[in-house]
Amino acid sequence: MAPDDDGKRNFALRDATGNETSVFSGRTPRQAALKAARRLEPARSEDAAEQTELRLREKGTKKVHIYDGWAWQEEAPDDKPDWMPSNITEANVSKKGIEHLDEI
Repeated sequence: MAPDDDGKRNFALRDATGNETSVFSGRTPRQAALKAARRLEPARSEDAAEQTELRLREKGTKKVHIYDGWAWQEEAPDDKPDWMPSNITEANVSKKGIEHLDEI
């Protein structure tokens, strides 16, 4: 499948049973994984955050990118726009590998 004109690709978040529950877009699998990680329940700090495995299948392929992701609350910067809340969710991911599915 060819990427969109803007270079973004779609990645489906898979649960433990292989159901694809959400789709995240990004130019790289890591960018999509960061978006997925931001949806996790945030901890009070990065040190307190628990890692959750994120499995993202690139749409149109049999490749599943596997990451550990975690999220935490942080105070928004002082120069934040008026619409931004005072606490924001930050996230990070660490790549564990790639799996190839036999079938989709």
